[in-house]
Amino acid sequence: MTAITTTLAPSGGGANAPALGGWSGDADYFRFQEHQGYQPQAVLDVLRGKVLGAVFRGMVPAAVCTELAERFWRNGEARSRDGEAPVRYIGAYHYHKTTRTYLDECAEVEAALDDVLAVEGDPLTVFYDGLAGALAPEGGTVRRAAHEGREACRGVLRSWFGRGEFALLPHEDRGQCGEPQQADFEIQRTADHQICALNICLENGAGGRLGVWNIQPDENSKRRLGTVYTGSPYPVEALAGVESAWLTIDPGDVYVFNGSHVHAVEPSEAADVRRTTLSGLFGFIDDTTVVSWT
Repeated sequence: MTAITTTLAPSGGGANAPALGGWSGDADYFRFQEHQGYQPQAVLDVLRGKVLGAVFRGMVPAAVCTELAERFWRNGEARSRDGEAPVRYIGAYHYHKTTRTYLDECAEVEAALDDVLAVEGDPLTVFYDGLAGALAPEGGTVRRAAHEGREACRGVLRSWFGRGEFALLPHEDRGQCGEPQQADFEIQRTADHQICALNICLENGAGGRLGVWNIQPDENSKRRLGTVYTGSPYPVEALAGVESAWLTIDPGDVYVFNGSHVHAVEPSEAADVRRTTLSGLFGFIDDTTVVSWT
Protein backbone atom coordinates (compact mmCIF):
# COMPACT_ATOMS: atom_id res chain seq x y z
CA MET A 1 0.00 0.00 0.00
CA THR A 2 1.26 3.48 -0.86
CA ALA A 3 2.33 5.54 2.14
CA ILE A 4 -0.38 8.09 2.94
CA THR A 5 -0.04 11.20 5.06
CA THR A 6 -2.47 13.62 6.61
CA THR A 7 -1.48 17.28 6.42
CA LEU A 8 -2.77 20.43 8.04
CA ALA A 9 -2.74 23.73 6.17
CA PRO A 10 -4.55 27.09 6.17
CA SER A 11 -7.25 27.53 3.56
CA GLY A 12 -6.92 30.16 0.88
CA GLY A 13 -9.49 32.83 0.16
CA GLY A 14 -10.10 36.46 -0.55
CA ALA A 15 -9.47 39.26 1.91
CA ASN A 16 -13.15 40.27 1.79
CA ALA A 17 -14.51 36.78 2.44
CA PRO A 18 -17.35 36.70 5.01
CA ALA A 19 -16.32 35.30 8.37
CA LEU A 20 -17.68 31.88 9.22
CA GLY A 21 -18.38 31.58 12.94
CA GLY A 22 -18.64 28.39 14.92
CA TRP A 23 -16.79 25.86 17.04
CA SER A 24 -13.20 24.80 16.32
CA GLY A 25 -11.23 22.08 18.10
CA ASP A 26 -7.71 22.22 19.50
CA ALA A 27 -4.71 20.30 18.14
CA ASP A 28 -5.45 17.22 20.27
CA TYR A 29 -8.93 17.05 18.77
CA PHE A 30 -8.47 18.18 15.15
CA ARG A 31 -6.67 15.15 13.74
CA PHE A 32 -7.28 11.71 12.27
CA GLN A 33 -6.11 8.77 14.36
CA GLU A 34 -4.30 6.35 12.02
CA HIS A 35 -4.60 2.59 12.47
CA GLN A 36 -3.58 -0.48 10.50
CA GLY A 37 -6.78 -2.51 10.30
CA TYR A 38 -9.98 -2.01 12.22
CA GLN A 39 -9.99 -0.69 15.79
CA PRO A 40 -13.65 -0.26 16.85
CA GLN A 41 -12.69 1.49 20.07
CA ALA A 42 -11.33 4.36 17.96
CA VAL A 43 -14.81 4.84 16.48
CA LEU A 44 -16.12 5.49 19.99
CA ASP A 45 -13.57 8.31 20.35
CA VAL A 46 -15.11 9.97 17.29
CA LEU A 47 -18.67 9.32 18.47
CA ARG A 48 -17.87 10.92 21.82
CA GLY A 49 -16.22 13.98 20.33
CA LYS A 50 -12.72 13.21 21.58
CA VAL A 51 -11.12 13.38 18.13
CA LEU A 52 -12.12 14.54 14.65
CA GLY A 53 -11.75 11.19 12.93
CA ALA A 54 -10.09 7.82 12.54
CA VAL A 55 -8.63 6.02 9.51
CA PHE A 56 -8.34 2.24 9.33
CA ARG A 57 -5.77 1.53 6.63
CA GLY A 58 -6.24 -1.64 4.60
CA MET A 59 -9.28 -2.73 6.61
CA VAL A 60 -11.05 -4.20 3.55
CA PRO A 61 -9.19 -6.86 1.51
CA ALA A 62 -8.44 -5.89 -2.10
CA ALA A 63 -10.49 -8.78 -3.47
CA VAL A 64 -13.56 -7.60 -1.54
CA CYS A 65 -13.12 -4.03 -2.80
CA THR A 66 -12.84 -5.23 -6.38
CA GLU A 67 -15.87 -7.51 -6.18
CA LEU A 68 -18.06 -4.85 -4.55
CA ALA A 69 -17.03 -2.24 -7.12
CA GLU A 70 -17.74 -4.61 -10.01
CA ARG A 71 -21.13 -5.51 -8.56
CA PHE A 72 -21.93 -1.81 -8.18
CA TRP A 73 -21.04 -0.84 -11.74
CA ARG A 74 -22.93 -3.67 -13.38
CA ASN A 75 -26.06 -3.35 -11.22
CA GLY A 76 -28.96 -2.07 -13.29
CA GLU A 77 -30.66 -0.41 -10.30
CA ALA A 78 -27.98 2.30 -9.93
CA ARG A 79 -29.28 5.86 -10.26
CA SER A 80 -27.64 9.15 -11.22
CA ARG A 81 -28.08 12.52 -9.52
CA ASP A 82 -26.94 15.90 -10.80
CA GLY A 83 -26.87 19.25 -8.99
CA GLU A 84 -24.43 20.21 -6.24
CA ALA A 85 -23.03 16.69 -5.91
CA PRO A 86 -23.29 14.73 -9.20
CA VAL A 87 -23.16 11.05 -8.34
CA ARG A 88 -24.04 7.52 -9.47
CA TYR A 89 -25.44 5.58 -6.52
CA ILE A 90 -27.34 2.64 -5.14
CA GLY A 91 -29.17 3.44 -1.93
CA ALA A 92 -31.29 6.32 -0.65
CA TYR A 93 -30.53 9.80 0.69
CA HIS A 94 -32.62 11.29 3.49
CA TYR A 95 -31.66 14.80 2.36
CA HIS A 96 -34.60 17.26 2.05
CA LYS A 97 -37.35 14.61 2.13
CA THR A 98 -40.20 13.60 4.38
CA THR A 99 -39.54 10.66 6.67
CA ARG A 100 -42.06 8.59 4.70
CA THR A 101 -40.49 9.39 1.32
CA TYR A 102 -37.01 8.50 2.56
CA LEU A 103 -38.14 5.20 4.07
CA ASP A 104 -40.16 4.38 0.94
CA GLU A 105 -36.99 4.83 -1.11
CA CYS A 106 -35.02 2.70 1.36
CA ALA A 107 -37.50 -0.14 0.87
CA GLU A 108 -37.37 0.24 -2.92
CA VAL A 109 -33.60 -0.15 -3.12
CA GLU A 110 -33.10 -2.72 -0.36
CA ALA A 111 -33.00 -5.71 -2.70
CA ALA A 112 -30.49 -4.09 -5.07
CA LEU A 113 -28.30 -3.01 -2.17
CA ASP A 114 -28.43 -6.45 -0.59
CA ASP A 115 -27.49 -8.01 -3.93
CA VAL A 116 -24.36 -5.89 -4.25
CA LEU A 117 -23.32 -6.41 -0.63
CA ALA A 118 -23.82 -10.20 -0.67
CA VAL A 119 -20.09 -10.93 -0.48
CA GLU A 120 -18.07 -12.73 2.13
CA GLY A 121 -16.56 -10.15 4.46
CA ASP A 122 -19.14 -7.44 3.65
CA PRO A 123 -17.37 -4.40 5.19
CA LEU A 124 -20.58 -2.74 6.43
CA THR A 125 -21.37 -5.80 8.50
CA VAL A 126 -17.78 -6.02 9.74
CA PHE A 127 -17.81 -2.34 10.71
CA TYR A 128 -21.10 -2.33 12.60
CA ASP A 129 -20.52 -5.73 14.24
CA GLY A 130 -17.21 -4.38 15.52
CA LEU A 131 -18.85 -1.19 16.79
CA ALA A 132 -21.56 -3.25 18.49
CA GLY A 133 -18.85 -5.26 20.25
CA ALA A 134 -17.17 -2.08 21.48
CA LEU A 135 -20.46 -0.68 22.78
CA ALA A 136 -21.69 -3.88 24.45
CA PRO A 137 -19.50 -3.79 27.61
CA GLU A 138 -21.07 -0.41 28.42
CA GLY A 139 -24.61 -1.56 27.71
CA GLY A 140 -24.68 0.21 24.35
CA THR A 141 -26.25 -0.92 21.09
CA VAL A 142 -26.12 0.03 17.41
CA ARG A 143 -28.93 -0.45 14.89
CA ARG A 144 -30.40 1.11 11.79
CA ALA A 145 -32.58 4.18 12.38
CA ALA A 146 -36.27 3.24 12.36
CA HIS A 147 -39.74 4.79 12.23
CA GLU A 148 -43.06 2.97 12.60
CA GLY A 149 -41.44 -0.40 12.04
CA ARG A 150 -39.45 0.58 8.95
CA GLU A 151 -35.67 0.90 8.76
CA ALA A 152 -33.19 3.22 7.08
CA CYS A 153 -30.82 1.95 4.38
CA ARG A 154 -27.77 -0.09 5.39
CA GLY A 155 -25.55 2.21 3.34
CA VAL A 156 -25.10 3.98 0.02
CA LEU A 157 -22.75 2.82 -2.73
CA ARG A 158 -21.71 5.89 -4.73
CA SER A 159 -19.24 7.28 -7.21
CA TRP A 160 -18.93 11.05 -7.67
CA PHE A 161 -18.34 12.33 -11.19
CA GLY A 162 -18.38 16.09 -10.59
CA ARG A 163 -15.47 18.12 -11.94
CA GLY A 164 -14.04 21.51 -11.02
CA GLU A 165 -12.46 22.31 -7.67
CA PHE A 166 -14.66 19.81 -5.82
CA ALA A 167 -16.64 16.71 -6.76
CA LEU A 168 -18.57 17.16 -3.52
CA LEU A 169 -18.86 20.81 -2.45
CA PRO A 170 -18.05 22.02 1.09
CA HIS A 171 -20.92 21.03 3.36
CA GLU A 172 -21.72 19.66 6.81
CA ASP A 173 -24.08 16.87 7.87
CA ARG A 174 -25.73 18.42 10.93
CA GLY A 175 -27.94 20.95 9.12
CA GLN A 176 -29.89 18.34 7.15
CA CYS A 177 -30.67 16.49 10.39
CA GLY A 178 -32.92 19.40 11.37
CA GLU A 179 -35.11 19.00 8.26
CA PRO A 180 -38.64 20.05 9.38
CA GLN A 181 -40.21 17.34 7.19
CA GLN A 182 -38.42 14.75 9.35
CA ALA A 183 -39.41 16.13 12.75
CA ASP A 184 -40.84 12.70 13.57
CA PHE A 185 -37.63 10.83 12.66
CA GLU A 186 -35.29 9.72 15.44
CA ILE A 187 -32.13 10.73 13.54
CA GLN A 188 -32.84 14.32 14.56
CA ARG A 189 -31.79 13.39 18.11
CA THR A 190 -28.25 12.75 16.87
CA ALA A 191 -27.84 16.54 16.55
CA ASP A 192 -27.56 16.62 20.37
CA HIS A 193 -24.46 14.41 20.07
CA GLN A 194 -21.85 13.87 17.32
CA ILE A 195 -22.94 13.05 13.78
CA CYS A 196 -20.38 10.70 12.26
CA ALA A 197 -19.74 9.97 8.59
CA LEU A 198 -18.56 6.51 7.51
CA ASN A 199 -16.74 5.98 4.21
CA ILE A 200 -15.37 2.68 2.91
CA CYS A 201 -13.09 3.23 -0.10
CA LEU A 202 -13.54 0.65 -2.86
CA GLU A 203 -11.89 2.47 -5.79
CA ASN A 204 -9.70 5.57 -5.88
CA GLY A 205 -7.40 5.59 -8.87
CA ALA A 206 -5.90 9.08 -8.47
CA GLY A 207 -6.67 12.11 -6.35
CA GLY A 208 -10.07 12.52 -4.74
CA ARG A 209 -8.83 13.70 -1.34
CA LEU A 210 -11.16 14.40 1.57
CA GLY A 211 -10.84 17.90 2.98
CA VAL A 212 -12.16 18.80 6.44
CA TRP A 213 -12.17 22.32 7.88
CA ASN A 214 -11.79 22.95 11.61
CA ILE A 215 -15.16 24.63 11.97
CA GLN A 216 -18.66 23.53 12.96
CA PRO A 217 -20.71 26.49 11.73
CA ASP A 218 -22.91 28.32 14.23
CA GLU A 219 -26.57 29.15 13.71
CA ASN A 220 -25.89 32.78 12.76
CA SER A 221 -23.57 31.67 9.97
CA LYS A 222 -26.05 29.07 8.77
CA ARG A 223 -28.87 31.60 8.62
CA ARG A 224 -26.71 34.08 6.75
CA LEU A 225 -25.60 31.47 4.20
CA GLY A 226 -28.96 29.71 3.90
CA THR A 227 -27.67 26.35 5.15
CA VAL A 228 -29.82 25.94 8.29
CA TYR A 229 -31.64 22.83 7.02
CA THR A 230 -29.38 21.88 4.12
CA GLY A 231 -25.84 22.10 5.46
CA SER A 232 -24.73 22.90 1.90
CA PRO A 233 -22.99 24.46 0.15
CA TYR A 234 -20.47 26.60 2.04
CA PRO A 235 -18.61 29.07 -0.19
CA VAL A 236 -14.88 28.41 -0.29
CA GLU A 237 -14.39 32.13 0.39
CA ALA A 238 -16.18 31.75 3.73
CA LEU A 239 -13.56 29.18 4.76
CA ALA A 240 -10.62 31.52 4.20
CA GLY A 241 -8.07 31.19 6.98
CA VAL A 242 -9.79 28.20 8.62
CA GLU A 243 -7.40 25.33 9.39
CA SER A 244 -8.01 22.29 7.20
CA ALA A 245 -6.96 18.65 7.04
CA TRP A 246 -6.52 16.85 3.70
CA LEU A 247 -6.69 13.09 3.71
CA THR A 248 -5.57 10.81 0.87
CA ILE A 249 -7.32 7.45 0.78
CA ASP A 250 -6.48 4.14 -0.91
CA PRO A 251 -8.89 1.28 -1.76
CA GLY A 252 -9.48 -0.80 1.35
CA ASP A 253 -9.15 2.16 3.70
CA VAL A 254 -12.10 2.98 5.96
CA TYR A 255 -12.49 6.34 7.64
CA VAL A 256 -14.96 7.94 10.04
CA PHE A 257 -15.10 11.58 11.08
CA ASN A 258 -17.32 14.17 12.73
CA GLY A 259 -19.62 15.24 9.89
CA SER A 260 -20.64 18.44 11.70
CA HIS A 261 -17.40 19.95 10.40
CA VAL A 262 -17.47 21.49 6.94
CA HIS A 263 -15.93 18.98 4.54
CA ALA A 264 -15.56 18.38 0.80
CA VAL A 265 -14.18 15.88 -1.69
CA GLU A 266 -11.84 16.70 -4.55
CA PRO A 267 -12.46 15.13 -7.96
CA SER A 268 -10.24 12.40 -9.32
CA GLU A 269 -7.30 13.66 -11.34
CA ALA A 270 -8.76 12.28 -14.57
CA ALA A 271 -12.38 12.17 -15.69
CA ASP A 272 -12.21 8.44 -16.48
CA VAL A 273 -10.82 7.48 -13.04
CA ARG A 274 -13.34 6.19 -10.54
CA ARG A 275 -13.68 7.09 -6.88
CA THR A 276 -16.23 4.69 -5.40
CA THR A 277 -17.24 4.42 -1.75
CA LEU A 278 -19.69 2.63 0.51
CA SER A 279 -20.97 5.22 2.94
CA GLY A 280 -23.42 6.12 5.69
CA LEU A 281 -24.04 8.25 8.77
CA PHE A 282 -24.40 7.25 12.40
CA GLY A 283 -24.60 8.77 15.86
CA PHE A 284 -25.94 8.46 19.40
CA ILE A 285 -29.60 9.32 19.97
CA ASP A 286 -29.29 8.86 23.74
CA ASP A 287 -26.62 7.75 26.19
CA THR A 288 -26.45 4.16 24.91
CA THR A 289 -28.10 3.86 21.48
CA VAL A 290 -26.31 4.49 18.18
CA VAL A 291 -28.40 4.57 14.99
CA SER A 292 -27.29 4.61 11.36
CA TRP A 293 -28.89 6.02 8.22
CA THR A 294 -28.01 7.33 4.79
